[in-house]
Amino acid sequence: MKIPFIEFDEMDSRLSWSGLTDALAEGHKLPTASIADGFAYRGEDTLLSRAAWIDGLGVAVKSATIVPGNVAKGKPMVQGGVMVFDDEFGTLEAVIDFHLVTKWKTAGDSLLGAKLLARPDSKTILIVGAGTVGRNLVSAYSTVFPKASFMVWNRTGAKAVEMAQELSDTHDIKPVESLEDAVAQADIVSCATMSSEPVLRGDWLHAGQHIDLIGAYRPDMREVDDTALTRSSIFVDSRATTMDHIGELKIPLAQGVINKDDILGDFHELVAGTAKRSHDDEITLFKNGGGAHLDLMTAKYILKEWSAI
Repeated sequence: MKIPFIEFDEMDSRLSWSGLTDALAEGHKLPTASIADGFAYRGEDTLLSRAAWIDGLGVAVKSATIVPGNVAKGKPMVQGGVMVFDDEFGTLEAVIDFHLVTKWKTAGDSLLGAKLLARPDSKTILIVGAGTVGRNLVSAYSTVFPKASFMVWNRTGAKAVEMAQELSDTHDIKPVESLEDAVAQADIVSCATMSSEPVLRGDWLHAGQHIDLIGAYRPDMREVDDTALTRSSIFVDSRATTMDHIGELKIPLAQGVINKDDILGDFHELVAGTAKRSHDDEITLFKNGGGAHLDLMTAKYILKEWSAI
């Protein structure tokens, strides 16, 4: 039997944010995933492999090569694929383009967090970071908050202007110069930067906001300061992949700024309704940590949609 390879251009336009978030929610009704990560190195080059098995859903292994020298040669720095296996027999079902899974998983993770935690009447959304993820967030958030307007801030202001111009035909979006002023106006702040130092200050936050943190993924990276954490009700996509691994929580936990009991819930509890926003004035903060279990849920959703063609 020929194993299909599902390419980005083949499926990207056939997927929907509502379909994906439904799949992520259903996935979190199943038993907790068994997760394993692996790394191999050749000088500056890295092979990253992430695997997850969820009883009742199946297995995914997401592997990517990261070759910084490719950029100077006109090649992508990151390349990879996701192998999807069936749950009952462990049979390889498909290989899916790495970038397709990553695009939909990353923004979908944050979108489900906002569906469960942000105020439904949110009307102004600030995107911090004008990269690819920032553009995907505008697409994702506009499906759940269709009447919302967007602002975009970037450390290099010209990139925020460029992003706003690219998306202005289909979205109400404008670039902003002052991050502090923009945060003061926003109902939702979604931060997707590569910063190691906090860019969002807790003193800027106001009652009722939802803060979505995506960018930090290493133990030394943070996007918000201690004040933002202590002023907020903190939620995560997964305790297992965030608290001891990502600086956003690992550093303040180690320093005693917060403790593990301050993490009020993850997706398993949020989907079940045992954790939630408690009142309209609450500041909710959601850490999108990713993880192979989310790649598995996303890949299975993609495979289902591909099979229906």
